[in-house]
Amino acid sequence: MSETVMQSDLGLYDYLPWPGRPKIAWPDGKKIAVWIAPNIEFYEYNPPNNPTRTPWGRPNPDVLQYSHRDYGNRAGWQRMMAAMDRAGFRGSVSLNVALCDHHPEIIKACADRGWEFFSHGIYNTRYVYNMTIEQEREIIRDAFDTVRKHTGQKLAGWLSPALSNNMWTMDILAEAGIQYTCDMFHDDQPMPVKVKSGKLISMPYSLEMNDVIVYNSQKVTPRHYGEIIKRQFDQLYKEADESGTVMCIPLHPYLVGQPHRIDAFAEAIEYIAGHDGVWQTTGREIAQAYHASGAYDAMIAAMAAHREGGR
Repeated sequence: MSETVMQSDLGLYDYLPWPGRPKIAWPDGKKIAVWIAPNIEFYEYNPPNNPTRTPWGRPNPDVLQYSHRDYGNRAGWQRMMAAMDRAGFRGSVSLNVALCDHHPEIIKACADRGWEFFSHGIYNTRYVYNMTIEQEREIIRDAFDTVRKHTGQKLAGWLSPALSNNMWTMDILAEAGIQYTCDMFHDDQPMPVKVKSGKLISMPYSLEMNDVIVYNSQKVTPRHYGEIIKRQFDQLYKEADESGTVMCIPLHPYLVGQPHRIDAFAEAIEYIAGHDGVWQTTGREIAQAYHASGAYDAMIAAMAAHREGGR
């Protein structure tokens, strides 16, 4: 891997303050696009070694952590799916594509509901750190082929496994035809990403709403998590009077699908669904609408004008 060049920022996107941005208009006059991204994952108990990061905090075999995550693929996903069904939400599955072979029943249940599948790598225990560009391209090809084989869908979105990236990752995602990445957390609207080819956008995907952060890092109660979801929605719903916003709720069935947590989540998304002007949608549909409305080109032009005005 070549040595990283020192620079002041990542250089992946331009700055454009909220006041004066081109207005985003969602289909049918909707104000806010709300999408739910269940991370349906497969963790290997003894994956190939990556010198940059180890998947488990305890010595192998880490039976505790492995089996806790396996709970999501056994019991948790069914409760999560039932709650989403009742509120009228389809999922955009952040998929470790190896799950297609390990648990095809889960894939079928999602596909039968018209859920989207986007890639979260092959396994969640294999990171792209220390890979060559060709090795990373092969992961992308594998993901496209596996999802097409098992669901008939063409990948539109990407979330790198454990949010691992190389300096070239965004370029080769765009090169392969990926429309949106969830690896950035810098805005509440989709934004163009600087890539060598194609039109890649960053899709709002919130760490703040992510049940891993909320439950494992912030140690909040299920009731508080439900309130966090509703407060996030209320603010973005209000701001959407000016321009279309995006709210994402990233989930992990081994956490949100626990019996004592599911009701708080279910009540929160039913609250969201009860408001007028809410577009209950998927990541793919947001990306398509963003391009179809001309928002991508308008944002590019506005960013160029902002750069020129700052000189």
